Amino acid sequence: QVTAKTAFLFILPQYNVSVPAADGELVQYHYGLKDLVTILFYIFIAIILHAVVQEYALDKINRRLHLSKVKHSKFNESGQLVAFHLTSLIWCLYVVVTEGYISNPRSLWENYPHVYLPFQVKFFYLCQLAYWLHALPELYFQKVRKEDIPRQLQCIALYLAHIAGAYLLNLTRLGLILLLLQYLAEFFFHMARLVYFTDENNEKLFNVWAVVFVVTKLFTLTLYILVIGFGLPRVENQALEPERGNLFSFLFNHILFRMSVLLLVCLFQALVMWRFIHFQLRRWREYWHEQSSRKRAAACAKQQAKPLKRDSGYHENGVVKAENGTSPRTKKLKSP
Repeated sequence: QVTAKTAFLFILPQYNVSVPAADGELVQYHYGLKDLVTILFYIFIAIILHAVVQEYALDKINRRLHLSKVKHSKFNESGQLVAFHLTSLIWCLYVVVTEGYISNPRSLWENYPHVYLPFQVKFFYLCQLAYWLHALPELYFQKVRKEDIPRQLQCIALYLAHIAGAYLLNLTRLGLILLLLQYLAEFFFHMARLVYFTDENNEKLFNVWAVVFVVTKLFTLTLYILVIGFGLPRVENQALEPERGNLFSFLFNHILFRMSVLLLVCLFQALVMWRFIHFQLRRWREYWHEQSSRKRAAACAKQQAKPLKRDSGYHENGVVKAENGTSPRTKKLKSP
């Protein structure tokens, strides 16, 4: 029985409370230090699942494709992220639909702070934190190239900051919608990379990703402005309540903090859009340069394929002969 209690500490979310509801009592959760133990357990689960996907799916595909070392590393990275983003996308969509966050957008800021969470919301956040923390030791296990490590560390840090920030600031409902939009764009991007590695002439999915990326970023910026700029200022109950686990939500009671967060979000989204536009311009330049190179190569091949005009007569041993067989050159007359 003692070991069962310890096992539940690792497996199940902690800090459950009974909250009165219309149809009786409802069991919900808030966060605390014991969440770190649960996250640690699911980090090991994520490492095992990562190895299973690598061994039974990606390695078998890599043996057939015979990719270079650089493409091999990028293929593994995109393959792992496609599996994770697809799973998280379906899971997150299920959570936001069943909890009614999409059908009722006002619920994103109504009754804030959202200290008490349903089981599936808290469990989703714990698993997300565990996955992105597991990505740190995977940089060593996967023998990622040194030049790729800073880029991947930056990506991991941004995801951890977003998920942990939404979890600690009790903005879990907004965080779920934003993760849904982000994972949708990332899924199409890494799927396009996988298709490109199998067939370098197939770049159609990159065009789909470009459209999805722009649309999701517009929705992301709109949601931030709607919730932080207009929704949260109308909420009255934003007090510091450590006994309920509400440690940081009171910060949104200050207009300076809200505007600082909103400005930081807008600057970050502008930076992301600038990098996206720069990437698309570089991609189009490379595409048109490749097309012009192909046209020049085709023109040169066409020129070389044209038959050369020959002089009248016929050739014999490299000497042009007239039609009657005599040489067209005039013979020198010998002096008498």
